[in-house]
Amino acid sequence: MPTEEARLEGQLDGLAGELVVVTGMTGAGRSTAAKELEDLGFYVIDNLPPGLLRQVVGLVDESRGTEQPIAVVVDVRSGSFFESLHANLAQGATGRHTTLLFLDANDDVLVRRQEAARRPHPLQGTGRLLDGLVRERAVLAELRSDADLVIDTSNLNVHQLTSRIRESFGDPDATRLQINVISFGFKYGIPIDADYVADMRFLPNPYWQPKLRPKSGLDPDVADYVKSQPGAVQFLAAYLPVLEGVALGYLAEGKRFMTVAIGCTGGKHRSVSMAQEISRRLADVGYDVATIHRDLGRE
Repeated sequence: MPTEEARLEGQLDGLAGELVVVTGMTGAGRSTAAKELEDLGFYVIDNLPPGLLRQVVGLVDESRGTEQPIAVVVDVRSGSFFESLHANLAQGATGRHTTLLFLDANDDVLVRRQEAARRPHPLQGTGRLLDGLVRERAVLAELRSDADLVIDTSNLNVHQLTSRIRESFGDPDATRLQINVISFGFKYGIPIDADYVADMRFLPNPYWQPKLRPKSGLDPDVADYVKSQPGAVQFLAAYLPVLEGVALGYLAEGKRFMTVAIGCTGGKHRSVSMAQEISRRLADVGYDVATIHRDLGRE
């Protein structure tokens, strides 16, 4: 049996599989994410006390080998143990490349899901379900800020969430940066999983062009109209180098995911066209890009 020092040395040489720590709000989809990770070949451990993270990884290394990818699900029931999770992740105590995945959703969506499941919130006590959510957000605030990947499941069904998990973790050996470009409408709210937000409402709105109004930013004539505006040309010329610089910094820091949100009033014309163009340009310089039009068709 290898010594602890030898085991960690082998892992740091790149022999170790992925470690994904799944956490987030109650009702945001932790169980769905865990099931998909299991289908992808991860050894999944649910409701693990964070203080046992290092020991559990060591046991899996010994029984299944260091190349076995692991996913552990940690929820708010761990309470004060979250401090030890921060310590373990900050110190790189497991010797594995670790991704902290945080699942979130709007409070009204979480309330509906919990009511549909007919289950009380673990921090609800004698109060309302919403009181439990407020307490949970406070407990998880620091973890959310440290997360490598935040997925907002407010507008995702089960199949869409499993698709996002599969896109993000389907190749555990991937080292490239995954950039998600999301178009959205400000009137529906800013995506809560966005790392960077750009506002396209400074551009002329195709809505006021009768021939373009019924179309979307995916239509060539709408896209041409939006991208031909002097402001759009200047914005793209200035913003793309910023994103590329940030992407390089993310890679240098070991981060694998970046979410860029591009907004306009309704998420139909300007944001869609510009998100498509930004995605194309990022892909052209070699990044893995996924484009999501969150509010298209919602009006």
